[in-house]
Amino acid sequence: MKTTLEIPDPLFRKAKATAAQHGVTLREFVNDALREKLSGDSKVGAREPAWMKFFGSGKPFAASIREIDRAVEEEFERIEDEDRK
Repeated sequence: MKTTLEIPDPLFRKAKATAAQHGVTLREFVNDALREKLSGDSKVGAREPAWMKFFGSGKPFAASIREIDRAVEEEFERIEDEDRK
């Protein structure tokens, strides 16, 4: 079923970035999150993407990932500010 949801911009960006970090689409991420929330399962990203089996989870790069996330967030804010003009 298709539906339309209103998601606050910061939450949307965080969800999209987190989905990308887990190697899934936003649709998959949202569906998984809903299933987990409804089932009471607290594990996020229960399905491990195939690339993780080869490359690993990226935990050694956590600081770099946070830095990239921060840069992306700043860029989204700059773009949104330009759009408002």
